[in-house]
Amino acid sequence: MERVKNSPIQIRSSILPLLACISSFYLTASFAETVTRDEAKQLRNEVGEMFYHAFNGYMDNAFPLDELKPLSCSGEDTLGGYALTLIDSLDTLALLGDRERFTASVEWIGKNLRFDMINKTVSVFETTIRVLGGLISAHLIASDYATGMRVPSYDNQLLNLAEDLARRLLPAFDTPTGIPFGSVNLLHGVDKHESKITSTAGGGTLTLEFGVLSRLTNDPIFEQVTKNAVLAIWAQRSKLNLVGAHINVFTGEWTQKDAGIGTSIDSFYEYLLKAYLLFGDEEYLYIFQEAYAAAMHYLYHDPWYVEVNMDSAAIVWPLFNSLQAFWPGLQVLAGDINPATRTHAAFLSVWRRYGFTPEGFNLASLSVQHGQKSYPLRPELIESTYWLYKATRDPRYLDAGRDMLASLQYGTRCPCGYCHISDVEHHKQEDHMESFFLAETVKYLWLLFDLAVGPDNLVENGPYKYVFSTEGHLLPATPQISLVREHCLYYGAYCRSGDLRQTYFVSEAERDKHESNDSRFYGSWTKSTYSSDYTTSEASASSGLIKGFCPGLNHGQKFGLLYMHSNDEHSDHETIQQEESTTVQTHSVMLIPAQSSDSSVPDSGNDQNDTQTSESEVTS
Repeated sequence: MERVKNSPIQIRSSILPLLACISSFYLTASFAETVTRDEAKQLRNEVGEMFYHAFNGYMDNAFPLDELKPLSCSGEDTLGGYALTLIDSLDTLALLGDRERFTASVEWIGKNLRFDMINKTVSVFETTIRVLGGLISAHLIASDYATGMRVPSYDNQLLNLAEDLARRLLPAFDTPTGIPFGSVNLLHGVDKHESKITSTAGGGTLTLEFGVLSRLTNDPIFEQVTKNAVLAIWAQRSKLNLVGAHINVFTGEWTQKDAGIGTSIDSFYEYLLKAYLLFGDEEYLYIFQEAYAAAMHYLYHDPWYVEVNMDSAAIVWPLFNSLQAFWPGLQVLAGDINPATRTHAAFLSVWRRYGFTPEGFNLASLSVQHGQKSYPLRPELIESTYWLYKATRDPRYLDAGRDMLASLQYGTRCPCGYCHISDVEHHKQEDHMESFFLAETVKYLWLLFDLAVGPDNLVENGPYKYVFSTEGHLLPATPQISLVREHCLYYGAYCRSGDLRQTYFVSEAERDKHESNDSRFYGSWTKSTYSSDYTTSEASASSGLIKGFCPGLNHGQKFGLLYMHSNDEHSDHETIQQEESTTVQTHSVMLIPAQSSDSSVPDSGNDQNDTQTSESEVTS
């Protein structure tokens, strides 16, 4: 990627006034029309047709290869040669209620997939989130009567495959730090020439899939190694509680000290919170709160996020990276709604300007970053749109979803599926369709409009509450997975102020003092020990906004779970929630103006410097 030539200090002094100027340009968000319930139903059906156009295109032209080439109507092996797109699509089929295709797919995979026949070196991260996560999610759906999608002939074949695959990935964790290598050969383990450098996301985004597998197999090794990796990365944080982008798995030294919420780091933050929500492990919550507070203090320049040096906090990269677009959705899960709405609106304005979000948008020049012009069908902005609508029921998010669906249909649809866009300024199609398009992009669009119609799916109406993996796979909070404590607490009950940016942000000396105290968690979560000049209003806790993230929420009496709310706390929370709802509905946002209609847009070929990346940039 192209680097800014100025020094960090020069960049900081020149960019901060510009960001302040940009952020002072506000336009009240308004839309010409609101999506009606009937239109939402039509849009949901259109998304369903979108899924089957791509899924059938894959099955007819690419299966059993990994991914579809939708322009040439052919296939290619891109990861390991194990029908990747089919595995990644399994729980989307179940979500759509397609029992016939879900059953046939589960049965085929159970009979035909064998990892002991695959002599390939694969990405630990991508294999975990796409293949391992897809197998585990489909197993949990296919084996449970309560999901309404149980496969009669199913006998744990997918779980057995998942365990076999995970054991083949375990050699990657055999490092001095416990942080895994980035790649491993499925037959022979780690190559002696394998790079010692991995990304923070690559080493710290494995806990959900491996943790669930430990609970399903009663073997703690999977959860232990992935949690150790997270703790090892966090142990190398700077005094500012920031982590860098790439780290040496042997020495623990940072090889790239750029801290941000996008490329190479993004899902590290995501899995800290989600591991707590799914497993109830308070250590993940403690780390998340410290990491989140630091990110909001040093990276957030309302409404944008920048990359800074993890030691000095000097801005090194004033860039909106498309992977950052997951962040507002994560903030919804954390209950920090106000900055989520503002940032989402800013990101959406980039989409509306170009029709898609480019991989990089330069905040200094307010233009697409050279070499980062592509849109590889990413789901992150759609994902955040879904969560914000789920939390607020604000119709602006249905409008946003409608616009994004129209862009996908107009710009990316091709003969056998949906194509990458190699240049968002010229909308030139490229012959590739990532498996995550069916695992995430279509899934979140469908959930958005189904929620508006009156949800009819296993996520909203099923017996469990689900945490979505970073690949969009459904991981249910069943008693076997989540019932690890005698009682259960809403996340919001820990943060009575409702503002994670004001929790447990302390000096190094104070942190050392707290870390010597086993009871360090409880007092800190209810105190506002940190303040920042960027805060605009209080945010409410997530418990009243997104129901069910406490394990077993709808089964409290059945499983003996208790919710630790006093009547006064509950009343206070209701008041905060009502105030937040009002704030969200009337909030103003900063928008990037669309390009003028008379701008000439010449057709051009692919930018050779444009890099195509997968769901998260984890390569060294």
